[in-house]
Amino acid sequence: MAQWKLTPYQILVMGFAGLIVGGTVLLMTPLASVTGQRLSFIDALFTATSAVCVTGLIVVDTGTYFSLFGQLVIISLIQAGGLGIMAMSTLMAILIGKRINFRQRLVMQEALNQLSVSGVVRLTQYIIKVTLLIEFIGGTILAFWFYQDLGAKGIYWGYWHAVSSFCNAGFDLFGSINGEFSSATGYVEDIVVNIVISLLIILGGIGFTVIADVWTNRRFCIFSLHTKVVLVTTLFLTIFGAVVIFLLEYDNPGTLANLSWQGKLLASYFHSVTPRSAGWNTVDMSKLTDATLFFLVLLMFIGASPASTGGGIKTTTAGVMAAAIWALIRGRNDAELFERRIPHSIIYKAFSVLLISALLVVFVTMMLSITENQPFLKLLFEVTSAFGTVGLTTGITPDLTTSGKLWLILTMFAGRVGPVTLALALALKNRKGKLQYPEGKIIIG
Repeated sequence: MAQWKLTPYQILVMGFAGLIVGGTVLLMTPLASVTGQRLSFIDALFTATSAVCVTGLIVVDTGTYFSLFGQLVIISLIQAGGLGIMAMSTLMAILIGKRINFRQRLVMQEALNQLSVSGVVRLTQYIIKVTLLIEFIGGTILAFWFYQDLGAKGIYWGYWHAVSSFCNAGFDLFGSINGEFSSATGYVEDIVVNIVISLLIILGGIGFTVIADVWTNRRFCIFSLHTKVVLVTTLFLTIFGAVVIFLLEYDNPGTLANLSWQGKLLASYFHSVTPRSAGWNTVDMSKLTDATLFFLVLLMFIGASPASTGGGIKTTTAGVMAAAIWALIRGRNDAELFERRIPHSIIYKAFSVLLISALLVVFVTMMLSITENQPFLKLLFEVTSAFGTVGLTTGITPDLTTSGKLWLILTMFAGRVGPVTLALALALKNRKGKLQYPEGKIIIG
């Protein structure tokens, strides 16, 4: 009888699932809540999934409901989910002096979206070092800033929120206002909080391979094609998003209208960055115009970049699709980016990622439209936020039915492990059939 072995994909999925189960059990204990009451299973599962999948959607307020123990469980799940299961496993193996075998390297390759096994252990070690360094620097700045208002509690807040920001999680300890989750609305015009948190989000979202390339080469002309696409796409989406949000919300009394010019600019910039998988907000999301909400849906769907702590279809997918469409418009056979031809296999993968992701969002939105009594746009916003592991919400998450919460749990999980699935199924298994049929013509458009 042949020995049954798990595939790398199955190992990763089971690793994330196991972490979620463990987090659920811990969050259900009386120690996890301030009052000593047990959190219900569905709410504990939802919170643990949101933390592990670095999403940030919540059904109870993190800052007021959970005790210190519960908050530490959540931030630990965020850190483990942000770094990834294999990165954490590699860290443990290195600490105990265990050798990383070839099979483990294969799993690491899939987890990090790398094209080869070569150098994955070194990259994983680099990821761990860079993550801890960036979180420490960002946390120190925030700790000093919060200390001025909160005393010793501000130090804890600083490092806790630095981890949440860099991992693009969107969880916060700011509490609620009039029963509504406030996030960072109290710091809408605070330039230090806005800039530090947004930079942590961007660094966590561009991907560790990009950080390594920029740090090593220092010049744009010698960056890899991947790095160039990520940086240019990220910059374009940030600037374009800020301009659109500023124009759409400028006269809205519920968001930007009553802010100073600095506040308007900061809020527009911040909400251009945060939908790209972070989940923080400094203005009331429920008061945004429908046009802005729909625009944020598009930003959330694109998300962050490969090998990062964020979700979505990724910036590189959007960049490749744009290049392919532009080539089609010009009547060119090949899509090109930065004087490099994009292989057709990559273009097929990009469009497949787009289609599968869109079908998932459409399907879950349709199911929530059946089970929930909420406006369609808010449901679409919630589902896209879950898929992109963003965490932004218009405030309907706690009011969802058990069925609705389960659908979002599945969507958050799919959004976190989906890129691994797609990489295995579409990119790394390039199999050609033994029989090749003659070409056929189909009229398109």
